[in-house]
Amino acid sequence: MRRPRVAGLLLAAGAGRRYGLPKALAGDPAAPWVVSTVSRMRTAGCDPILVVIGAAADAVSARLPVDVIALVNPEWATGMASSLRAGLIAAARLQPEPVALLVMLVDLPGVTAAAMATVVNLVDDNLVGDNLAGDNPFSAGVLAQADYDGSPGHPVLLGRDHWAPLAGTLSGDAGGREYLSAHGAARVPLARVADGTDVDRRA
Repeated sequence: MRRPRVAGLLLAAGAGRRYGLPKALAGDPAAPWVVSTVSRMRTAGCDPILVVIGAAADAVSARLPVDVIALVNPEWATGMASSLRAGLIAAARLQPEPVALLVMLVDLPGVTAAAMATVVNLVDDNLVGDNLAGDNPFSAGVLAQADYDGSPGHPVLLGRDHWAPLAGTLSGDAGGREYLSAHGAARVPLARVADGTDVDRRA
């Protein structure tokens, strides 16, 4: 049986005011965070990869690999929710439609490809208990998120059955945390293979 696709969704629209520049462009000038994160997501098995951009959209878009789907969010300044909503809507239009979506933030340079792959592989491994519909390990009902020593984080894995319901709850800068909690998202321990700390300020 052919494995259904897990698409990647990278949220990279913020202005990075506390950091001093859009964090999509932070890091190594030759491979800024938006580029290095796309590379890790691809290594983890995400295909295709959608990147939501906003602040400095032209500069960020110019750095993206040609096979990435760039989505400009004109409402990026309202908070993360609008970018996540835009990504979920775009993912639902992909053909063939992926069974799940791996969501990442651009300011998590310590999240390794191995950590992402661990979450992506839940689609194959049937390790998420009641979050799978029936006995089908390829279920579109999968819902999981990274856990770093008891703290929830990214990546997050969203089966396509959750895309529309989650999009309907999003507002401001809250993201999907409340939805994940309310719907019993499986927690995937990743502290041994990744650092899930978001980088808000330059060292």
